[in-house]
Amino acid sequence: MLGHFGFSYIGAVYLVMLFVPNIIWSKHQPVGYNSDSENRILLVFERIGEVAVSCAAVIFSDFNIRLDSFWSLWLLASAIFMLLYEIYWIRYFRSQKKLEDFYSSLLGVPVAGATLPVIAFLLLGIYGKNIWMIISVFILGIGHIGIHLQHKKQLIK
Repeated sequence: MLGHFGFSYIGAVYLVMLFVPNIIWSKHQPVGYNSDSENRILLVFERIGEVAVSCAAVIFSDFNIRLDSFWSLWLLASAIFMLLYEIYWIRYFRSQKKLEDFYSSLLGVPVAGATLPVIAFLLLGIYGKNIWMIISVFILGIGHIGIHLQHKKQLIK
């Protein structure tokens, strides 16, 4: 449950799937996007969670493919959420890139751009039976999803 040190190629693939759309997004931010009003406490949770999840994803070999039990279903579910995250980005980049597009839901998942990867990494942590990833994801989720919900709430006003 504590984790086995070693490189995780699955973690590395997930991070590429996470970072590439975000790098592209930095050049295609929605009109009117402003991060100046973000809650500082949520921002601290988000930053700590980002670093912790990124590190855990690659330094524990627990996330590499093992087809030896029903636990593999957790990896499959996690991969599905990461694929949905990529679909969210494709939809966003093909949209008019408005704030409503950025904070949209996907298949009923609210603020999909924040929620889908958090769910994917949580399921990856469960698959790997890795408490460090699970704790890191909760910290990330509080900050990242919290900030996105805060922004979406401001849109509704």
